[in-house]
Amino acid sequence: MSSREAVLARIRAALADVPAEERPEDVPVPRAYRRSHVEPGQDVVALFAERVADYRANVIRTDEAGLPLALAAALGGRGARNLAVPRGFPAGMLPTGAWQWHAEPLDVPELDALDGAITLAAAGIAVTGTIVLDTGAGQGRRALTLVPDHHLCVVRAEQIADDLPEAIGRLDPSHPLTFISGPSATSDIELDRVEGVHGPRTLDVVIVDPAPPEQQL
Repeated sequence: MSSREAVLARIRAALADVPAEERPEDVPVPRAYRRSHVEPGQDVVALFAERVADYRANVIRTDEAGLPLALAAALGGRGARNLAVPRGFPAGMLPTGAWQWHAEPLDVPELDALDGAITLAAAGIAVTGTIVLDTGAGQGRRALTLVPDHHLCVVRAEQIADDLPEAIGRLDPSHPLTFISGPSATSDIELDRVEGVHGPRTLDVVIVDPAPPEQQL
């Protein structure tokens, strides 16, 4: 018996007494645990920005009008010129200039030769400083944000959930979900941090506020 067959056999055995017509939503799940670690009245967007920066990611806050300039500044600061763009990314959002935008389909060698990738996000999680991608429009497949060494991600303030349970409630579990907390990093045997091992070495997160940040209370 293969490992796959062994796992499936265990699952079938565990479900043996479950009526065939029963669906997961038919069984209520107790949710008595604490569902948010955000304090009442706390600025969720500011908390998200703080936690993302804790992971050594670069955070830029702007409004809709300032978005192209913010993207241009982020890319210019990295010296990035050739970038992957997923299907569904709004063309009007891309800054004008010397950048070369490479649309899908792209194979792995082509992705590896690029300076980075620019995407949207499906959600953000304030408490953990995490961005979530679900391969929806403007986000692309996983390889798009794992192979290039630089990921520039745009998150709108209204997409930021206070904690994981709220974020999960906003997401479609049938989609492949990728949770990103900072640049890819691990530690070697001496506990020295090494970045860029399993994904991008550099992560820039642009938060789009509904109004200019300086006008917000």
